[in-house]
Formats: sequence, structure tokens, C-alpha cells
Amino acid sequence: MASPVRHLKHQDYSQLKSECRKAGKLFEDPEFPAADESLFYSKAPPHRIEWKRPGELCDDPHLFVDGISHHDLHQGKLGNCWFVAACSCLALRKSLWKKVIPQWKEQEWDLKRPHRYSGIFHFQFWCLGDWVDVVIDDRLPTMDGDLIYCHSNMKNEFWSALLEKAYAKLAGTYEALDGGSTADAIVDFTGAVTESLDLSDGKYKANITEQTKLFEELLKVFKRDGLICCHLKAASSRDMEAVTPMGLIKGHAYSVTDIKKVSMGEKTLCFGKTSKLFMIRMRNPWGKREWRGAWNDESEEWRKVSKSEKGKLGLTMRNDGEFWMTFEDWCSNFTHVDVCRMINTSYLTQHKTWEKGEARGQWTNNADAVLNRSGGCFNNKSTFFQNPQYIFEVKKEEDDVLISLQQEDQRIHKKFGKGDNFIIGFEILKVEQNRQYRIHKMQGQHRTASSAYMNLRSIFLRKVLKRGRYVLIPTTFQPGVICEFNLRLYTDVPSDFRELLQDKPGGTCWNFLLGYPKRVSQVVVRSIEGVEPQGKAEGADLYVVIKCENERVRSEVHENTSSAVIDMRAIFYRRRISEPIAIQVWGSRIMCDQFLGQVLLAASPNDPGEEQSLQLHNKDEQTAQEMPGRINVKVVSSDDLLDL
Repeated sequence: MASPVRHLKHQDYSQLKSECRKAGKLFEDPEFPAADESLFYSKAPPHRIEWKRPGELCDDPHLFVDGISHHDLHQGKLGNCWFVAACSCLALRKSLWKKVIPQWKEQEWDLKRPHRYSGIFHFQFWCLGDWVDVVIDDRLPTMDGDLIYCHSNMKNEFWSALLEKAYAKLAGTYEALDGGSTADAIVDFTGAVTESLDLSDGKYKANITEQTKLFEELLKVFKRDGLICCHLKAASSRDMEAVTPMGLIKGHAYSVTDIKKVSMGEKTLCFGKTSKLFMIRMRNPWGKREWRGAWNDESEEWRKVSKSEKGKLGLTMRNDGEFWMTFEDWCSNFTHVDVCRMINTSYLTQHKTWEKGEARGQWTNNADAVLNRSGGCFNNKSTFFQNPQYIFEVKKEEDDVLISLQQEDQRIHKKFGKGDNFIIGFEILKVEQNRQYRIHKMQGQHRTASSAYMNLRSIFLRKVLKRGRYVLIPTTFQPGVICEFNLRLYTDVPSDFRELLQDKPGGTCWNFLLGYPKRVSQVVVRSIEGVEPQGKAEGADLYVVIKCENERVRSEVHENTSSAVIDMRAIFYRRRISEPIAIQVWGSRIMCDQFLGQVLLAASPNDPGEEQSLQLHNKDEQTAQEMPGRINVKVVSSDDLLDL
């Protein structure tokens, strides 16, 4: 299903274009005027800026000249190499840039019918799960007759300059684009899921096995339409844009434009195999200044590669900002890589299909603790559970789970003296198998996983989780922060991902008839020991059932055993507190399951919640007969329905 598209500032491209044609005038955007307020908020450009339309800069303007290419772009006077690198990545994938530049053929200049030109364009960006349509006019900032910001190799090609203007409008001003993240821009272009990797920790520099695993992973991402960018971190602000002896620029964003296993030497009939070298191709947004190390454009090493292989690689011996290097050198010279995955959720494909759960939420501050949804990270014990909570299930024995948390873009606030990302992250807690309501305090739940907490727009975690029910809690580091976010979860099978909205059972007609719950009890079954079913000495396929009033919770089956670690949790909101809780052990059979024994518990409000080892009995409580085997359980009860 296609994501909905909403219009920024309620500007409808088709309607505005139609109005301009009827009036016979070129569009002028009142929401992003050709004025200083659209350029900067703190410091004015050193020279006078003139806003000109493409037709005033050349005689034959086009959106694209000879198609779209990652070679088209060059960074201007704005410090947004990160944006240009993202555009270079975008240009590699037609399926992706066609979404960002919708109706691109219809938007192209028509020299045969110049009267149809209205000076209006529109672009689309992915924002917290929605595609946002941004309308602009075609007046671009120039100095001495040249574009001062992002521009193309060809003087009459304008797609990159117009795209940059639309992105600046989304951010509030051009100056808001001075410094940023390539990965963030790629997410805005595609809706990709971004994972940031630190190459400087030594694992990838010295360990060939880890290098190989990373190369194979990046190659797979690239082949599946993912986008990759990287940079070499500067040690300080004075070190920014310093050039290393090998020609790389510190603090500068590079786009990855290809990844290959390059064959070395000529293939012969007698010896069909050739050695393979792991190679990666980079592009500098400046369109010049390249890698000077091994395998640079003029390196002697290229003599080891056949002419046909060079042709496949598209090798060019010119200073165009694009260069090849070995993957080993790449790992040694760059410090950070952003891997932007296009997660496949379509069944009409030969690749792995992921099941997606997605929610758009908000951290909100409220004086009422029950209504507050901005409790900060786990360090804030008294407020942590006031954050939004999302529940999901892992239904396989193990599942590879991908989680992406993205906060809303803060750049729009830069002109007001703010605009920095908040520090965000999330926690994953394993909870009771039948939990339906929000958690209010830590009571037996496991902290299964935690993301890193960073001031990035997107936080990513990949984690293998065991079968069970989990609660995912996205948080800011500090409590009291107000901000929207997008949360996405990918699993191999459907996870029933949803937000937990209720704190406790509501006042329904059902509760009116049967009575409102008086007590909440949490039952934990740790293990069973020494269960010996009749007629089967080698063990049984065991499972546990917890019964409370009309609710029944069952564990998974443990095969061919007389003892097993169950680690099963269930929570019950009880109306008839005098009625016991039954914990039963059963043997799984093809025709009819065998009852093997039970314990009956009546948890009191003063129950200390200590673990007990209890003897199994038969069903008849009046003539209770001991059965072979024991069960280790723990019960915690409270008359406060928010306490658990």
C-alpha cells in the first residue's frame, strides 16, 4: 500500500500550476520567497544575491540533460557536501529518484510549447512515515550570473538546484542545510532504515574475517537498492576539511557509487579461475580531489586488471572526484559508514520479505503522571514507564528483529536558536505472555535489549530475540522533552505490533455485570522437575497451563523431557480473589493430551513474592494426591491495579 502524500503549507502543485496558466504568469512562492529570509537566519552572504530563473541563466534549460547521473552534481558555497553526497546516491537508483521527483517528464521544459511553462516544480520527501509534497518556484540564488549552491556539470541542467531549494524550504532556510547528515538526507529521499557503523574501533581494520563479513553485507545492501555513504571524522573543528596524505578530506561526506569483486588477470581456457579483489568506488561531492593511494586512477595496479574488466568497472582516468580503492584500504582510512537499507516488505520478490510494524508517536509533557508521555531514559526510574509503550510478539523460536526510531527533523527551529537533535534511544523488555496493558513498574520484566542513546535523527538496532511477548519503549534521554517520532519494527513473521494505550481494564458493561477487578497478580513459572508420566519412562513432551478465572495461558512444548526451564510469565486482573490460580502440567500427545498434575495457588495481598518449589497434585482438591514432580513458581499480587 502506497504511503499517503500530504502537502507542505497546504500547497497543491496541480492547482497552483493551473491557476498560473489561467492567469498567464509565472509562479512566485509566497511561502518561500526569493528574499534573504529564505537564504539565512544568522549571517548574510558576503556578496549581493540575485534570484534568477533558469531561463535567465541559459537559453535551453532542462530538468535533466542526457538523463540523471551521480556525476551531475557539484557542491556550491554552502557547507552541504552531505546533501550532495546523498543526491549522488539517489541518482544511482531510478526507482528511488522517480519518487522524489514525481511526474518528472511532465515537469520538464517543453521548448515546443513554452506557453505551458509556469515556473513551478514539486518534489517529495519522506517525513516520519508520510510523503510530503513540497512546491517551489524556479527562482534560484545566484552571484555574478552563476548558481551559488548545488549545481550540475551542465550549465543548462537544473534538477539538483531545484531539489536543493525544495529541501531548503522543508528545512526553513538554505542556511539550515549548512552542516548535516548524508544518512538523514537519504532517509528523507527514500524512507530507508539507516544503520551507522563505527569503523575506527579496530575490528574492521585488523580482522580480515570481520572485513569480509562487512564487505558481503554492504555488497548485499547495494545490490538490493540500498544506499551507502561514509566519512573520515575530523578530530576538531580546526581539522575540518583538512586533506590527508592520501588525498581524503576530513569531515567530508563521500557517497559509495559501486561495490565489486574485481577479477585479477586474464582468464584462460586452461586456468578458468582468477583471483578476486574486494573493491569499493567512492565519489567526492566537490567533483575533484581523489584518493592518492593504491588503485587510484593512474595507479600501476590497474595493469593487473584486464581491459574488459576495466570496461565493466567504468574506469575513467580523470580528476572527476570518483575513484576506486580496496576494501581493506577503505576500512583503514574511513571512520564511519551509514548503511541505508531498503527493507523489502513485498511478497512479489525473490529476496527475503520482512513483516513491518510502524507507528507515529509523540513524547508529550503533562503534569498528570498518568497522562505524561515523556519520562526520559531508564535512568529516570520514577518516570521511565510514562513513555509511549509498544507491544509485539516473536512467534518463532528465534527471530532477527530490526528496529528503527526516528525523531522529527529539528532544522526548522534553527532560525529560533534551537534545531539540535535530541538524544534518543529505546529499551526492549520481555513481558508476560498475556500482557494487554501498560507497564507501570519493573516487576519481573527482563531488559532484553537497549539501543545506544545518541543525538542522531535515527537510531537503529538489529537483535535476535527468542519466542515471547515484548514491550518496546522509545525514549528521549532527558524527561520532559516534546517531540514527534516514527517507530518501525521488522520481523520474519507478523508480530502484532501495536501501542499499549490503556493503563488498566476499562469500565465496560462486562465489568459492570461481573464486577470490576479487585486485584492484579503476576504468576511466574520458572521450571518443572521430575515429572514422570505413566507408561513413558524416557520422558514426555511437556507444557504448562496457567488458569485464572476464565483466562488460560499456555507455554510452548518442551520435548522428550522430565524436567524443563519454562520461564513463563502471565498477569491476571482478578475479580474473584478467593478463586485459586491453577498451574497445570500436561503431556502433549497426537490424539489426546495427558494431564500430569497441578498446583493451586491463592495469592494474598501480603504475598512476599518469593519463589516456591511446590509438589504437583491431581485435579481433585478435596482428595489431593501427590503426583511425581515439582514446579517452581512465584506469585506477586497487589490491590493497586497500576502497581504491576
